[in-house]
Amino acid sequence: MSGMLARYEKLIASGELRADPDQRRAAIRLDTLQKELEADAPGGLLGQLFGRKKERPQGVYMWGGVGRGKSMLMDLFHSTLTINEKRRTHFHAFMQDVHAAMREARKSVSGDPIPPVAEAIAQDVRCLAFDEMVVNNSADAMIMSRLFSQLICEQGVTIVTTSNRPPHDLYKDGLNREHFLPFIDLIDGEMDVLPLNGPTDYRLDRIGDLATWHTPLGDEATEKVREAFFRLTDFAPEDAEHVPSEELAIGAKRTMHVPKSLKGVGVFSFKRLCAEARGAPDYLAIAQAFHTVIIVGIPLMGPDSRNEAARFVTLIDALYEHRVKLFATAAAAPDQLYTAGDGSFEFQRTVSRLNEMQSDEYLALGHGADY
Repeated sequence: MSGMLARYEKLIASGELRADPDQRRAAIRLDTLQKELEADAPGGLLGQLFGRKKERPQGVYMWGGVGRGKSMLMDLFHSTLTINEKRRTHFHAFMQDVHAAMREARKSVSGDPIPPVAEAIAQDVRCLAFDEMVVNNSADAMIMSRLFSQLICEQGVTIVTTSNRPPHDLYKDGLNREHFLPFIDLIDGEMDVLPLNGPTDYRLDRIGDLATWHTPLGDEATEKVREAFFRLTDFAPEDAEHVPSEELAIGAKRTMHVPKSLKGVGVFSFKRLCAEARGAPDYLAIAQAFHTVIIVGIPLMGPDSRNEAARFVTLIDALYEHRVKLFATAAAAPDQLYTAGDGSFEFQRTVSRLNEMQSDEYLALGHGADY
């Protein structure tokens, strides 16, 4: 199997990727890391001569806006890395596993459960790769510095991760952020930070010929948003039943189930979002966590649906203000969704926003309220 850089250059030569200087710099750095990890493997050159090295190779933190190729580079790195002691996982799923492992460890360990949990994680892993490192709840923030210090400094695990934010913006304005700041120092000291933050959103190339609003409800509309999901996430359509879900943190003690969550794309039903008792904090958490949201089953609403319509207005406001890309299946065009009932006149602002969110200009915007 060819290495990271060779595979990347082959994709450029074939026309599957555009030449991009930021991507190439990242590919070169990841290729170097591959060689270091492979040389340090039990069967590698350094492993044969000296046994396993005491110092692990420096990790990599790639950050940039949506569609800059971070996940693509991670795919190439992981698939061409020829060691067995590697693991790639979504960051949310990893942290959920960590919290579950800590609950179990507390049953049998007196004292700090983090060292034994980190040791267990590192048992068969020398390179741990994350897609989309994002910190949006205090439970994760409180333990990350100690957990990753154990993994990197004590267990010798090399971390490779992507994120939409530079390290100093992680958990920005979060509760008790002072406890999280040592983690940022750890990134600066133990990982190479690589920006991929140019103006081009390559992901738009994948959805440029797809409409975002699909009506009427039915199999054809559903198939269109399914196609958008698989284009945006690179997940094989034939493996749809294995798309991961997520428990999205809403404040300190609540979570929301996201039926399908992958690479910053979240899929929800209108019923789950707007027929249940939800408010602005729920919708803000969604808007912050996902660069693209797919909502299925938006119905016609009337006087008996005023609560659902009001929640839908709040939801769209949050998505719009955070430049979230929206794909939807609906019973009608936006201007026909809610024409009679309390707030139907005010609903016209939401209609205007829904129409704007379908425009090329809106879709070209980066994700985030202060982008």
